Amino acid sequence: MNCELLATCSALGYLEGDSYHKEPDCLESVKDLIRYLRHEDDTRDVRQQLGDSQIVQNDLLPIIVQYRQDKVLFDACIRLMVNLTQPAMLCFGKIPDDPVFRHHFMELTSHLQAYKEAFASEKVFGILSETLYNLLQLDWEQRQDEDNLLIERILLLVRNVLHVPADPCEEKKVDDDASIHDRVLWAVHMSGFDDLVKFLASAQSEQQWSMHVLEIISLMFRDQTPDALVSAGHARSAEEQQRDAQELEALRQKEHAEKRSRTLQRGTRHSRFGGSFVVQGLKAIGEKDVIYHRNLNNFKNYTHDLGKAIRRVPKRNRQAQDCKDKRRSALNVRLFLREFCVDFLENCYNRLMYLVKESLIREQTQQHDETYYLWALSFFMAFNRGNGFRADLVSETMSIRTFHFIERNITNYYEMLLTDRKEATSWSHRMHLALKAYQELLLTVNEMDRSPDEGIRQSSNVIKSNIFYLMEYREIFLTLLRKYDETKQPHSYLKDLVESTHLFLRMLERFCKGRKNLIVQRKKVRRKKSQGKKKQSAQESSPEVLEETWKIVEEELRATEFQLSASLTESIVPFDAASETPLEEQRTEAMIRVQDALLARLGPEALALLRAAREVWPDGDVFGSSDVEPEEELDLLKQISQANLPRPSPETMAEEDDDGAELEEEELESVQLSEKEFDFLDFIKRFANPSIVRPYLLLLKSYSKNTPHTNHCVARMLHRLAVDLKMDALLFQLSVFHLFNKILNDPAAAAYKELVTFAKYVLNRFFAVAAQNNKAYVELLFWKNVGAVREMTEGYTKDGEGKKPSWTEEEEEELRRLYMEHLDSEVPDIVETVIQLLGNSNRTRRQVVTQLVHMGLVDNAKELKKQKKGTQIVLWTEEQELELEMLFEEYKDSDDVLGNIMKKLTAKRSRARIVDKLLSMGLVSERRELHKKRSRGAHGKSSGNGMTEEDFLAELTQGLPDDSADQDDEDERDDESEDSEEDGNEREIPQPVRKRSQNFNLTAERRADIRSMVKALQQEGLSGPLLWLQNSLNQTANDRHDDTLSQPVPLVPFSEANEDAMDNKNFLKLLCKLGVRPPENEQETFWRIPEHISSSQLWSAAAALTPEEDKPEEQHGPRDSPEEPHEQAEEEEDEEVSSEQRAQALRALLLARNRKNCSAVDTGLVADIAPADDTDSLIERSQEKMSTKRSRNRVLDDDEEEKENDSTNGMDVDTNKDADSDREDFSAPVKRRRKMAVIDDEEDDED
Repeated sequence: MNCELLATCSALGYLEGDSYHKEPDCLESVKDLIRYLRHEDDTRDVRQQLGDSQIVQNDLLPIIVQYRQDKVLFDACIRLMVNLTQPAMLCFGKIPDDPVFRHHFMELTSHLQAYKEAFASEKVFGILSETLYNLLQLDWEQRQDEDNLLIERILLLVRNVLHVPADPCEEKKVDDDASIHDRVLWAVHMSGFDDLVKFLASAQSEQQWSMHVLEIISLMFRDQTPDALVSAGHARSAEEQQRDAQELEALRQKEHAEKRSRTLQRGTRHSRFGGSFVVQGLKAIGEKDVIYHRNLNNFKNYTHDLGKAIRRVPKRNRQAQDCKDKRRSALNVRLFLREFCVDFLENCYNRLMYLVKESLIREQTQQHDETYYLWALSFFMAFNRGNGFRADLVSETMSIRTFHFIERNITNYYEMLLTDRKEATSWSHRMHLALKAYQELLLTVNEMDRSPDEGIRQSSNVIKSNIFYLMEYREIFLTLLRKYDETKQPHSYLKDLVESTHLFLRMLERFCKGRKNLIVQRKKVRRKKSQGKKKQSAQESSPEVLEETWKIVEEELRATEFQLSASLTESIVPFDAASETPLEEQRTEAMIRVQDALLARLGPEALALLRAAREVWPDGDVFGSSDVEPEEELDLLKQISQANLPRPSPETMAEEDDDGAELEEEELESVQLSEKEFDFLDFIKRFANPSIVRPYLLLLKSYSKNTPHTNHCVARMLHRLAVDLKMDALLFQLSVFHLFNKILNDPAAAAYKELVTFAKYVLNRFFAVAAQNNKAYVELLFWKNVGAVREMTEGYTKDGEGKKPSWTEEEEEELRRLYMEHLDSEVPDIVETVIQLLGNSNRTRRQVVTQLVHMGLVDNAKELKKQKKGTQIVLWTEEQELELEMLFEEYKDSDDVLGNIMKKLTAKRSRARIVDKLLSMGLVSERRELHKKRSRGAHGKSSGNGMTEEDFLAELTQGLPDDSADQDDEDERDDESEDSEEDGNEREIPQPVRKRSQNFNLTAERRADIRSMVKALQQEGLSGPLLWLQNSLNQTANDRHDDTLSQPVPLVPFSEANEDAMDNKNFLKLLCKLGVRPPENEQETFWRIPEHISSSQLWSAAAALTPEEDKPEEQHGPRDSPEEPHEQAEEEEDEEVSSEQRAQALRALLLARNRKNCSAVDTGLVADIAPADDTDSLIERSQEKMSTKRSRNRVLDDDEEEKENDSTNGMDVDTNKDADSDREDFSAPVKRRRKMAVIDDEEDDED
């Protein structure tokens, strides 16, 4: 012992007889010992040395008995004893595996057991009880913090003493004998400490000690069972006597049968020589028969395993061990505990359980304190059932909240059992406590059903309706049986689980019989398809399905007006910064994710991912430019949805981390709730599973040790499966038959009549099946599911059924001929070509490729791998870059550099990819260098100087449709992303060239859509907002016509009608159709007219808002009907305008253009709006230019005068309009500028 510790212990005092003499430095010595304990090492050396010196028995306990008036010394001694009696498990954290620390652990435990024996004294507990009583007598105002601290320390000291485990080597006592724990309990009772515990549990002012009280109570009843306490002091009932007599009779029959069998095995004549025998037909290790050297009577037990060393079972495969058996305490202890239970239930149970439950829910307790709650619930409710059931005594824990609390804990314990494998034993014990509590709740509900009180029975029906309705409570036993693991969960757990399942099914069956139909809740968990399934769906979807999917996505996006919620935008992450995958490959994966979202009809998610990816990869405008319009985003999404993107192979998908896959699957799960009519027989079918039958048979193996009730529960479940469901073949298994043979040959088989009858029934059914199915004996080797059971009893599937048809000789010859015909052709995919030409159209690509390999036409299926398009070739190899550089050097002086390169390039790519690569390689400095050149001089024609009328007419009527317009259409078809890129450089591009960077084209189809939308809005009463929108467009067009610099113009609604219109979805769709963009961020409030829309386009858009001219009285105002025939006559005359008049009009247009010196800034992209065939309509429009312009100015100044001026000018224009002209345009300057734009754009292509 350490000299300092020895000196300190000596300074405490000494014991002489029954009196203790303390030293003057006793108090300081106690404080020094507390200080030493604070600085002990990992081996707990200070505790061990103090335990060896027996300081508690010889010093501390005598001090508190004789010097309890010295409050400071008493408090210090209590504090030191609380520290010394701390459980060894808390000191070491767990049972050490290291032998040295394990020895220290055992030493400390032995010291604790010695302390406990010293505390088994009425004097000690009398002093503690008296001190605690005096402290509890103090009012709340008089009680100091030191008093509360002393109360807590006394409760902790008693808790630590009761927690000390018994020593199995020392306490080898029989039942009804007093153990050390019983002696401590008797001291507690005699000192009145148990009454103080009940007071603390019931007093409202002492609720802060609820958890300490519950711990002390649970440790007091540690070795007790409710049944033993209920029967304490009572004579055995007739039922108990009958049950004991049956058990005794079974044991007597078994012993008599064993004795008789031993008599039969003993030979009639004793022989000193056993002899040797040759067993014919049973081969030894060699080729000879086995030689048997023992008595023939024991030969039936002979096996080849005799004499062999027993194979050691690995530790991880050993069965979990049960806790020690409960022992029966002394009668006086049981009687006092029984009275304690009765008083506790009547006065304390409901209040204490409520306080503890609230503390657990609010997490105001320590870890694993819920186990005390679960134990108290199961113990006291079981005692209440046995001691004259009264529902009001346990009303606090009889609720759906309690069912939910226990079910949640069972689920949590099972999850921790799987994850925390080092502490699997502790988690299994906690799970067993929760199961016992759940079982007790069911037993109490079942007891309430038999109550004579109608109110209690109604309460029972309410509880049963809830637990049978919710799926979690119905299927908890299915889950627990399916997940049972004998290496982690003991045999007692399985016993309680089987009995609880039997009780639940019996209650559910009785509940269903009393009702015609029972509606229950059903939860369906839907998981989104994995990437591999999406890949197949994306590749195998037909164009019709893709088109239908796109229509749904487009409608959804337009309905949301391309606006995304903040939560969705924040949750989308296009790339993983911690991933080892390069950013370029992640860009391809992001494109695939966009396509998957589109195919799953998740439009907002796809749009959010597209925008997020655009911010991560802005280079190259793969996901669109930064200032892309919503309509352009829609077109880009449509291209992505219909593209054939490269996807990872199934092998790559299978190699992903399992944890990541599980996490992703959990994130993608969605639970759908519904209701259905409950069928009890269908519910029983859920138990017809080998994983559920195995635990029952495992429990049946110990039938001789099981109680009759446990064997009945097993037999009843097997009877439900074999008889009620007619699934007896589920038990046709060799291990089951071996168990049945053991039961039938058991000498005490008469005591297991139910099991014997069931075993005979199953065996008879098997032999009946074996007579019809000669493979039944082989089936005994395997566990069978429902499908295998059906095949075994009803017949197996015939050979070849369900298999894919083989290839006939004619089909093979056809396949060979088609493959050889197209082998040297330049078809992109020879397999797809052959599939389309095959006579059997049901052949899949996999079947064709497999057959080609089988026939030897190709060596490997990889040779016929389907070519991938799209972003597969986003990355350029060195060979492709070299090829591109050579082609550029070859065609850089040609008229169409880009076109020639695209024709000769081996790896086909879009215009945007080639242009980006040429710019990145430095071969060109700007995009305009790659524009298609023309043989004519563009400089002279761009200004109109030096051009004859014939050249002008030839260019206008011939060059425009075949060259300029087609070139623009080709650009739009081949490269939308290139258009998006050049939008960012609009301010640096001259105005005539801007037509390539804009996507606002009022085509005839688009005009028709706008016309129908305007008509629908007018019918809704939105004529005023439409007029306001038209005025805004005209005013913005005039401003941009006068000023070359343009900025986005907000549409600010000042009137209530306009504000209501901005909330109308159809009106907002019209704005999108006209090119007006919504607010881009939270800083913008109003819709805006984009800056890149030219004045001519705005005038054209404003003109498109004018309703159809089919009804002149609606569009041009009131008009007399006699003028209508005159207008029709004028239109017929316009159709007969000669080519000479058209030429004169064009010459007048050119002269007017030169006089005005109109710059190219006033032109826009209107080639598709005004085709060359409409040139005759400019004759009269050019003459009425000034009058129409004055009318437009009046429109901007006065809304009321606008209608009259527009109607008058519109009628004048329509009088001279040709039948093929554009009927939507009503102003001459708009049409004039449109034609000028066509001319200038054609000339400026060379720039």
